Amino acid sequence: MTSPYSESLNKLIEELGRLPGIGPKTAERLAFHILKADREEALALAAAIAKVKKDIRQCKQCHNLAEADLCRICSDERREKSIICVVEQHKDLVSLEKTGLCKWVYHVLGGHIAPLDGVEPEDLTISHLVERVKAGGVKEIVMATNPNIEGDGTALYISSLLRPLGVKITRLARGLPGGSRIEYAGGQVLTDAILGRSEME
Repeated sequence: MTSPYSESLNKLIEELGRLPGIGPKTAERLAFHILKADREEALALAAAIAKVKKDIRQCKQCHNLAEADLCRICSDERREKSIICVVEQHKDLVSLEKTGLCKWVYHVLGGHIAPLDGVEPEDLTISHLVERVKAGGVKEIVMATNPNIEGDGTALYISSLLRPLGVKITRLARGLPGGSRIEYAGGQVLTDAILGRSEME
């Protein structure tokens, strides 16, 4: 069936439909919202997207999102640099930060070990984490991988590499339901998990 929309509008709907959680009808609504918006508003959105793609990079130290060599957390002198909290994704870091309890720094793995999905340890930033610990000054590693099979397996693998280095390794408390994801956990659940973290065996 021939589309009633122009080529450029069809293209916008198509591109919006590629976004996660956006179905065809929502993509169509968003496209018409952009079309009806003031020129300045629409161009501001386009400019913000372009700026994010141009300026956002990985922090050279922790692999968090940054606009400079170091992210805001790594460059914050008030942070406890001797404690590194290991998370799978940037969204997990954001969820933990929202509790207001975390005064440490982070290390973003970029995922979890999942051989069946083709994700091996070398595909993550694990080797860089080991280098950070070997460089000295780290007294505790907080494992904040997701409380599921993949997250637990990743935490155990990393612990086996770090334990010979003599660093204390802790895990968020099991206030987090098994099989859940940190990014979806409520603030109180995360608070309890952070405060109740225990040493890994």
